[in-house]
Amino acid sequence: MRTAEFDYNLPEELIAQAPAADRDHSRLMVLDRKAGTIDHRVFYEILDYFQPGDLLVLNNTKVMPANLSGRKEDGGNMIEVLLSKELAGSDKPRFECLVKPGKKLKVGDRVVFGENEVVGTVLEKTVSGEQILEFSGDLWGYMRKAGELPLPPYVKANRRSAELRERYQTVFAEKEGASAAPTAGLHFTPELLANIEGRGVKIAYVTLHTGLATFKPIYAENIEDHHMYSETFEVPAETMSMLGMAKRVVAVGTTAIRTLETIADQVKAGNREGTKGETALFIYPGYQFKLVDAIITNFHFPRTSLIALVAAFAGQAFTLNAYEAAVREKYRFYSFGDAMLIL
Repeated sequence: MRTAEFDYNLPEELIAQAPAADRDHSRLMVLDRKAGTIDHRVFYEILDYFQPGDLLVLNNTKVMPANLSGRKEDGGNMIEVLLSKELAGSDKPRFECLVKPGKKLKVGDRVVFGENEVVGTVLEKTVSGEQILEFSGDLWGYMRKAGELPLPPYVKANRRSAELRERYQTVFAEKEGASAAPTAGLHFTPELLANIEGRGVKIAYVTLHTGLATFKPIYAENIEDHHMYSETFEVPAETMSMLGMAKRVVAVGTTAIRTLETIADQVKAGNREGTKGETALFIYPGYQFKLVDAIITNFHFPRTSLIALVAAFAGQAFTLNAYEAAVREKYRFYSFGDAMLIL
């Protein structure tokens, strides 16, 4: 299956530069796979599509202020570091990072942040271009003081804006560790979640710390040759039990979907204990979903694992038709854009 089959044309003016004035007032495109229909609604009208016994599953990861500016210890170049994924195996914080300019660093080089408050040492340069850095000093304290939220590069607004920082977190964000927001969850408000529960719907949480797997494009000519980065997930016992009893599982965002499909066999085998681990699950057309019955997602970049996942769920032709309709109807795209419900 060629990666080019997951391409589409998007006018630049449809890339959302800011969120809707109110979280739940973004637009909502509703795809019904059985009927083959596309409807146009407002996000808060998603209430109409829930049924008693449904389980709504949200990713409660919280975005770190993971963009740091430092300099080479020898007084040379300024270095921009994006902390993507925390790694185990050391008593010091160790992260997989994206570094600019990456070519200026070699293994053993040290990057100084602030007034020598934190120092990062390059341990490894990977074949795919990332770098492994180990940090000494109070990294988390320094991040909260001087780090910036890693807003997508296509958002041109003031990246230190307090309002954008607040709106780039979900209202249920709890467990810090992501380098990108689970953006399908940005549309929910506390009031909307309460109204959903009022319909007899249960709400459960998983944690997947969103990282490189989310925003890396597919470079391979054939989609089957794409390599997914692994991301850390955790599913509490309460969620495992709720999944076992749900009539219908409605997953919010590709991160929740991949987490649920990763643990689906455990749920079906009757495991009601909490579970955690790493997932590099790549979902593309031909995949048979085991646990997820409906999804809520944003509109994604072309030629990415995200649009491939949506196509696996809704059907490739139906998905691309929906994207064409979204362009025609001037939906807003990407992180701060509008949403899609696929039944």
